[in-house]
Amino acid sequence: MKLASLVSALCLTASLVISVSSHAEEGKKWTVVKIATEGAFRPFNFTKPDGTLDGFEIDLYKILCQKMSVKCEIVVQPFAGIIPALNAGKFDAIIDGLSATDARKKIIDFSVPYSNAGQTFAVLKSSPLAQLPDLGQRFSLTTDEAGAEAEVKKLAPLLKGKVVGVQGSSIGQQFLEKYMKGIVTVRQYKTTEEHDLDLKSGRVDLVFASATYLTGAKAKAGNEEMQMAGPQFIGGLLGAGSAVGIRKSDPELKKMFDEAILQTKQDGTLKTLAMKWFGTDTVPQ
Repeated sequence: MKLASLVSALCLTASLVISVSSHAEEGKKWTVVKIATEGAFRPFNFTKPDGTLDGFEIDLYKILCQKMSVKCEIVVQPFAGIIPALNAGKFDAIIDGLSATDARKKIIDFSVPYSNAGQTFAVLKSSPLAQLPDLGQRFSLTTDEAGAEAEVKKLAPLLKGKVVGVQGSSIGQQFLEKYMKGIVTVRQYKTTEEHDLDLKSGRVDLVFASATYLTGAKAKAGNEEMQMAGPQFIGGLLGAGSAVGIRKSDPELKKMFDEAILQTKQDGTLKTLAMKWFGTDTVPQ
């Protein structure tokens, strides 16, 4: 009887192990996904006067959630601290113009990118810096870092001693601190809209941000005197483009977003949204 009981117990244990293992392989089944955005990064995302959210990523997250067959909740979270808040479990994903950089990939996972545009400068039309050279030309920190650094040296005499506004904790800040240290004075802001206000009031000489953001910002009422200036920088520490930020512990959710984004790319939805909000095709190649 003891032997029979032992055999029975072993069989039950094995059955439980197989069951648990099978469940682990299946992974978490997502039905509700809480997504964070800052609501202050026009035209990616912004808050309208009535308090509702709008923008490229607001349209996009609704489409992605529909394709993933999940219910999504959107929450507003300041950009500074948005990654620690994700890892703390306050929400499940970040859709906020967040660039998938190597440094960030050490902390969180990213979906495939859904938008890729360079970082560049904006100034006032009346500024001497309005004539910065190489307007709109792209310099890659991935394929030709030496060429990008040569462009920085070309700009250095023109930017020496100038004050540049940039959003804190952003890839723009990282770029300025690495490649323009000792050339410009960097002033950090909680939001890009704040550094735009200081540009208009003359507290900073120029600002540095996503080209797609600045395209929308200069078209905004009250920003008629803003214009983009100088070259665009892409790749390297600036990342491979904007992507959904996801905890490393949620590979199933990453796979879901990957598949949904690829579908929007293949069916043309991603390009349609880019043209609507940016006026240009920013679909990653």
